[in-house]
Amino acid sequence: MATKKKIAEKMNMCMPHQGGCGGAIYGLGFVGALIFYVQTATGFWNGVLGVLKALIWPAMLVYKLLMG
Repeated sequence: MATKKKIAEKMNMCMPHQGGCGGAIYGLGFVGALIFYVQTATGFWNGVLGVLKALIWPAMLVYKLLMG
């Protein structure tokens, strides 16, 4: 029995990596969140907190969507 990878190689197809283009979407979201949080920071430590928030923005988004 041929594996999916062998079949894809025979058909000259590219097997997508796990996660597809999610990394690019997360990267763009990270940059956007970083710009937003750093621009609205009123001091150095608020800027540091903004960087940390930009790293976890997907979790905060899902939480707010599920909690209403």
